[in-house]
Amino acid sequence: MFGFLNIYKPKGITSHDVVSILRKITKIKQIGHTGTLDPFAQGVLPICIGKATRLIEYLQDDKEYIAQIQFGQNTDTYDIDGKVTENFDKKITADDLKNILPEFIGEISQLPPIYSAIKVNGKKLYDYARKGESVEIKPRKVTISKLELLDFDIDKQTAKIIVGCSKGTYIRSLAFDIGKKLGCGAFLSELTRTKAGTFNIENTVSLENLKAKEDVKNKLINPIDILNLPIKELSENEKEKVSHGMSIQNTTNIGDLDIVILIYSGNIYAVGEIESNMIIVRKVFGEL
Repeated sequence: MFGFLNIYKPKGITSHDVVSILRKITKIKQIGHTGTLDPFAQGVLPICIGKATRLIEYLQDDKEYIAQIQFGQNTDTYDIDGKVTENFDKKITADDLKNILPEFIGEISQLPPIYSAIKVNGKKLYDYARKGESVEIKPRKVTISKLELLDFDIDKQTAKIIVGCSKGTYIRSLAFDIGKKLGCGAFLSELTRTKAGTFNIENTVSLENLKAKEDVKNKLINPIDILNLPIKELSENEKEKVSHGMSIQNTTNIGDLDIVILIYSGNIYAVGEIESNMIIVRKVFGEL
């Protein structure tokens, strides 16, 4: 089995739980996801099956979310699952929020939450947090490409926003930083991932509809349809060379240093990289 699944992760389970469920259904160990969603979050979770796990690095990694932010409190995890650490009396309006959102668009410096899986000195941050140990957290550069207010409830002091961002962006940290900027505190109360690269929420598959291996197989997406990379069809002679990791002549008009998907009989056979007039083989999958 070889390909991608566009899974809708429900609330209440981890991304690893999804992988475990699919391993039990398919009896395949080589399964992975392309980016963690917290247990309270839901939405698009791209899954790679079999040797397709070796294609993760070639997938587009921009994300889009619909986030609900609760103003008036801070929590230690920056989300609804955490303990309240501060309460604020200040109330805000939709205009207050609209006025500061542009400040978070573009490349920004973001401090990841202490309750996260980022490793410092070989240890995950949440391990430090759970033991009450202090650790230096370094800010990261992330890019916010879209940040729009969809809805604001002045009585409940909640806002629904759409966020387009780069890989590695913590929406929890964004919520916290927005609350800090407004001086009223904030935490992430709901999160739905609507896009992950070329995977979108409209085409997701529910875990409930995957009862047997055949169900998974029927929902597999051919990586050729997802990877936004140039393609070269291999001749019989080229296929033989590639199978042994040998370079082949670049007979395409694809530019230097570009990654190219090498196809044989309609399936991905290998991944190559163009250097001058040659295609250097980087990964071989063989006949699938």
